[in-house]
Amino acid sequence: MNVPSDHRDLGRAMNIFTSSPLVGSGLPLWLPGGAVMRQELEQLARDVARMDGCEPVYSPVLGKRSLYERSGHWEKFADDMFPPLDDGSEDPLVLRPANCPHHAQVYAATPRSYRDLPIRYHEVGAMFRAERSGVVTGMSRVRQINLDDTHVFARPDQVGDEVERALASVLRVFDLLALEVDHVRLSGCDDSNRWLGHPGQWAGAEEQLASVLKDMAPAAGLPWHHAPGEAAFYGPKIDVQVASPNGHEETLATVQLDFNQPDRFGLEFVTADGGRERPVMIHRGTVGAMERIVAFLLEAHDGRVPFWLAPVQVCLLPVSDDRDIEQAVEAARTELEASGLRVRVESDGSLGNRIRLARGRRDALQAVIGPAESRAGQITVTDLAEGARASLNVTEFVSRAAQAAESRALRVALTSA
Repeated sequence: MNVPSDHRDLGRAMNIFTSSPLVGSGLPLWLPGGAVMRQELEQLARDVARMDGCEPVYSPVLGKRSLYERSGHWEKFADDMFPPLDDGSEDPLVLRPANCPHHAQVYAATPRSYRDLPIRYHEVGAMFRAERSGVVTGMSRVRQINLDDTHVFARPDQVGDEVERALASVLRVFDLLALEVDHVRLSGCDDSNRWLGHPGQWAGAEEQLASVLKDMAPAAGLPWHHAPGEAAFYGPKIDVQVASPNGHEETLATVQLDFNQPDRFGLEFVTADGGRERPVMIHRGTVGAMERIVAFLLEAHDGRVPFWLAPVQVCLLPVSDDRDIEQAVEAARTELEASGLRVRVESDGSLGNRIRLARGRRDALQAVIGPAESRAGQITVTDLAEGARASLNVTEFVSRAAQAAESRALRVALTSA
């Protein structure tokens, strides 16, 4: 039986991340290969948010302690927060454990009408968790989390449509990442005192989420179940669950309802009859935390991530240092890079050893150029993930690879359909 890959080993082999005792545990350093993946994932998150009508915002990673006292994080989440900064004030600054209080203040900055809603704010923002050094590991559990985070402020009658929109986007993202959803979980409260708000609010919110799942899950072929006690402290949520290669169940995306923060921050909109009403706050993430999704993708795909996401998309391998071959390799590299593709030329050492290095790095495609290819203007390309090999005209190959990258395809079509 094959042993599942560990993202920490793959991270070293693929130049994804490293750590330093001088920086501290739980604070990974993104290496160039990992930075490429993160940039691609962040751009995907921004593209999905834009298509869903979200507006970009930026907010600071610090806030006064009173901000988190008002939001409820200080009451329910203080053990997972870093201590306040010793700045000598009565209301010291704190590294934020979540982005939502800041987005609530963005909403509060302008008077709102019922016609303005829904309002959707998106940010890929950093937040911080005071994880103990003994539990942090690699990229899967860290102290700084860079999160694809959207907050929707909606009228009560808009909640169902917004939840459906969010779930549809999650499923679209998972398809691009070649991840299979195992099931969906409706995470609610239980009889403990861990939750903010009134039982009636919780029951109504859970029913709204259940109604969406009853309509949407069967059509998408998604099993779902209710899980009391798994909610966020401020409201129920829908968790999209996947199975890891080692058989563990993990949550990679969520859609959460929040009726507490609008109350606590006094958020309002003017109704059609001139009255005032609280919006519902919806927390949604499609790509999720950059660290966690990269760790999961590496292990799920044994490092052979979708082509558009690969740190090295094409590794060019000259058979020898013959001048004509070197010129053909350089011409191919120029054409590939001009099309926006990530290319590496591996020319030192025996061909067999260079092929092994490219395999170990999980380069998406290995492209060999020898005397025959040089004379014919061709390139011999191997995709180990697909077990495919083909000899193609260089320009045709560049076109296919560029199209695959632009469309965020899983693989490059090396053979004609």
